[in-house]
Amino acid sequence: MTPSDAALLDTLTTPLLRLDAQGVVAHANAAMGRWLGVSVRRLAGLHAAALEREGSQLAMCLALPAEAPVRLRRVGLALPGSEALRFADLWLATVDDGRWLEAHPVDEFPGEDPAQLLPAALAASLQGLAHELRNPLLGIKGAAQLLARRVEADGRELTAIIEDEVQRLSDLVDHLLNPAPPRAFVALNIHAVLERVLRLAEADAGWAVQLQRDYDPSLPELHGDADRLNQAVWNLVRNAIEAGAGSITLRTRIEHAARIGEALPAPALRLDVVDDGRGVPPALAEQILLPLVSGRADGTGLGLALAQQVAREHRGALTWRSRPGHTVFTLLLPLAAEPEQPHG
Repeated sequence: MTPSDAALLDTLTTPLLRLDAQGVVAHANAAMGRWLGVSVRRLAGLHAAALEREGSQLAMCLALPAEAPVRLRRVGLALPGSEALRFADLWLATVDDGRWLEAHPVDEFPGEDPAQLLPAALAASLQGLAHELRNPLLGIKGAAQLLARRVEADGRELTAIIEDEVQRLSDLVDHLLNPAPPRAFVALNIHAVLERVLRLAEADAGWAVQLQRDYDPSLPELHGDADRLNQAVWNLVRNAIEAGAGSITLRTRIEHAARIGEALPAPALRLDVVDDGRGVPPALAEQILLPLVSGRADGTGLGLALAQQVAREHRGALTWRSRPGHTVFTLLLPLAAEPEQPHG
């Protein structure tokens, strides 16, 4: 962490700890020191589990492999030897070389659960947005169907893309309004998913981007959710387009002994999205896969976070490497002989 990063964290009012891969405090911001009533220097070098005074929620989470963000309810924290016990709801999030620990003191929100405030408000907002989107989507779908009757064969392929994408968005709206369990994985051809993404890219970028295929035709079927994989790959391709790429290549290979997280080495499908755009800004390199982090002023910062979530749902991983003129985002998805249930 650079001095400028540390200075930025000290401007935040939320208590934060930056932990290394072993769970040791690498940096504590000023808000954490004020909240615990100690000097931040006394926190540096402590294992975060040593701060937990009641129970072992935090210690157990830190002992497990770092995966999706975790929320811990009402954890008692204090510096070892101190009687100044503080209670907070904790958010534990993974970064490439460690974790973030964010504390929301419960006594600052009397009568309310602070961990529920933002998620509840966000869920309500999304449901309202979904309700407003439903009618326009139906109108777009109807217009595409009418247009398909009046155009030649080439045009009907484009209207079919419109209908397919409207249906996908409609399904997403329905899911926001009526959340349902994830669908069971089924056998699918990953190249069929990629071809659908390429049709979307051709419609989006036209002749401005050269789209190339580098497929391994010997790949076996993958068990997964085609719609979710389509969303993930399309987000990666769209990011490349928005980064000024003149050429984008979709490449598939088999990794015969891929290591994903703590799992034993096993065969996996390797999907690379290669582009010659501007690359990942160095200032965002450590946070690029986190939600709401974007290199563009008009970006939402959700595309890569969604792609990473889809990879995790398939027990896989999303990695990247980048320099100006050559960026590669890689999805590693384990190959299984039997269908798998979704992993959230």
